Amino acid sequence: MSKLAIIGGKAVRDANKLWPRWPIHEERDVKLMADITRSDRWSYDGPHEWDFARAFAQNQDAKHGLCCANGTVAIQLALEALDIGAYDEVIVPGMTWQATAAAVLDVNAVPILTDVEPDTWCIDADAIEAAITKRTKAVIIVHLYGAMSDIARIRRICKKHGLYLIEDCAHQHGAFWKGKGVGSFGDIGCFSFQESKVLSSGEGGFNTTQNKRLFERLYSLRNCGRGWMDNMKHAVQSGNYRLTEWQAGMLMCGLKRLDRQTKLRDSNAQYLNKKLAKIPGILVMRRRKEITRASYFNFAFRLDWKQIPAKGLTNSHFCLSLVAELNGAWEPPYEPLNNCGLYKPHTKRRHKIDPNYWKQINPKRFKLPVCKDAHGKSGVAVHHHVLMGTKSDMDDIVNAVAKTVEHIDELKKAPKATLDKYRALVD
Repeated sequence: MSKLAIIGGKAVRDANKLWPRWPIHEERDVKLMADITRSDRWSYDGPHEWDFARAFAQNQDAKHGLCCANGTVAIQLALEALDIGAYDEVIVPGMTWQATAAAVLDVNAVPILTDVEPDTWCIDADAIEAAITKRTKAVIIVHLYGAMSDIARIRRICKKHGLYLIEDCAHQHGAFWKGKGVGSFGDIGCFSFQESKVLSSGEGGFNTTQNKRLFERLYSLRNCGRGWMDNMKHAVQSGNYRLTEWQAGMLMCGLKRLDRQTKLRDSNAQYLNKKLAKIPGILVMRRRKEITRASYFNFAFRLDWKQIPAKGLTNSHFCLSLVAELNGAWEPPYEPLNNCGLYKPHTKRRHKIDPNYWKQINPKRFKLPVCKDAHGKSGVAVHHHVLMGTKSDMDDIVNAVAKTVEHIDELKKAPKATLDKYRALVD
């Protein structure tokens, strides 16, 4: 292969060859938005909202489901529905979007940041057991990117210690474990419908549960405290965390495409993994045997620097080479929450409820070596829209990775200005 594109060589993929776009809409979506606008029914508990809530809950094999404002709120409502609050400890993975832990802060509980498995980046079950104390009330698992947590073992751990289990499924709409939808295994499941997610309404969230009492409590918490079916005898103190009819309409349109899109992403991801695994120094993410179908928020793999000897280089350099070769936004995975630019509990006075709590929520007190290695050294990730392409598109990815590995020493020659140029394209 020719020299790397980042130092002036010919790119693997022509810049005019575009990747599939995201989000996706069709003309029927536009028509439905117009119909909703003309209906004069725009707010909560409308027909489109409940049509979608029933359909999506059924899709994920949950008995009950309801919409809410966003994925962060979905986690907060789950915690409050389970009566988790001040000073309770909640175990969360150290590699996740900061909202998973921030929602714990928002109910005045203590996020216990826990390390992840090196080959899935999902929370490590051994680390969960080591983190349990008499103040632990719940575990939040995150089915991260295209992988899934060890649901069966973690459920056993929670049952053994009397802990609630919350599933953060923001990356896994339409995924199945032994034929059963994610979000149906924990006490409460939480989903996000933010623009970048595989099922999107721009913003939005969802809760699933198998328990009717929890469903009714979730309903009250997201609807200004009103009881289910306007039963004010069971009202609780809460706020407005609802969804609009427009968002629900967009979600129903997207749900009709979800099965086909998820199958395509999963097929392409498995194709990529098979090809990438043959490249020296490339480690694919582990797919648990129980996974019937994986959904993908990001596609990811790892670098084995023992097989790619390139002193002074990191995964960030490797990602920038792929940006140049493929004209796409390749990045390291999430920052560890103990050193994350957006997870800053001590920047908000509302969290300073007493000196001891202030100390407990300091993320710096946690050690997350696997998270640190994945973000700063070994991890490579890209948004799921690339998995919407053809097998030829997947071959471009394989060829770009192989080319970068083969010419890894050339990355050292890339001027800082060139690296900054490609970094700006990602940012």
